[in-house]
Amino acid sequence: MTGEYGLLEPDESDAPGDEFEQIDVSDTEADRIARKRDREFSQFRKRIKDSDRFKVDDGAFDDATFAALYKLVQDGYVDAIGGPLSTGKEANVYNALAGERSLDLLREGEEEVAMKVYRTRATNFQDMREYLVGDPRFEELGDKKKIVMAWTRKELSNLERARKAGVRVPQPLAVERNVLIMEYIGTEDGRAKRLTEVSIENPETAFEVVREYIRRLYAAGLVHGDLSEYNVLFYDGELVVIDVGQAVTVHHPNAEEFLERDCENVASFFRRQGMDVSGDELLAWVQEHAEP
Repeated sequence: MTGEYGLLEPDESDAPGDEFEQIDVSDTEADRIARKRDREFSQFRKRIKDSDRFKVDDGAFDDATFAALYKLVQDGYVDAIGGPLSTGKEANVYNALAGERSLDLLREGEEEVAMKVYRTRATNFQDMREYLVGDPRFEELGDKKKIVMAWTRKELSNLERARKAGVRVPQPLAVERNVLIMEYIGTEDGRAKRLTEVSIENPETAFEVVREYIRRLYAAGLVHGDLSEYNVLFYDGELVVIDVGQAVTVHHPNAEEFLERDCENVASFFRRQGMDVSGDELLAWVQEHAEP
């Protein structure tokens, strides 16, 4: 992997985020569509359920999830749904052909989007728990459906804040219930490679960029919480931070612990690339230079 990994120019950043920001988890248009189940939606649902690429998720998606996909197609964010890019315990990511509204938001020449679908039935929240406990936005939600909806909107909010802070993340395009549409980071040949999947010829510069992204997130009031070589992509000469759904604001009771863990994960990876760096030194640098 070569290149200088150019940094984005940050917008004028807001003050650090407010942990008590309201997250709307009321029923969406997708819930209404699922209840009505008219002929057009039923045909769409059957077509998706019968698709081989979705059979792995049989029983994991409820009707309102199919309705969310249907509405995103109807609203022009998605034109056609493709195959899976990645699978996880809480969500799967699929590629899709961008609809007209997504094309208006994407950079010229980009024709695909990524579609992240959080499960409402199968998720057990074990991996989410440490990020949920202590966050007052989730304490009153109760049932799984509302928690998943809030988590999806939280990822959208985190992506928007990260981009405004000058951190290269996928551009968020739309959210409907438990489905998030965002920029596809990859080519016709497949998704972009993670740092762990490429040979880094200039680790010093790559480290400086990742370090700066941690600092910019922290200055904007966010801590990634799960940052490592598995959540940074190399694409088109840039390093792209992904999977920010679990990111917490600096007001979260475990924010400093998560920041310390992020720094150690990043330092550990770059030590394996031959650099003399430590998590403690990275943490101290981020905190010392936290002002925008």
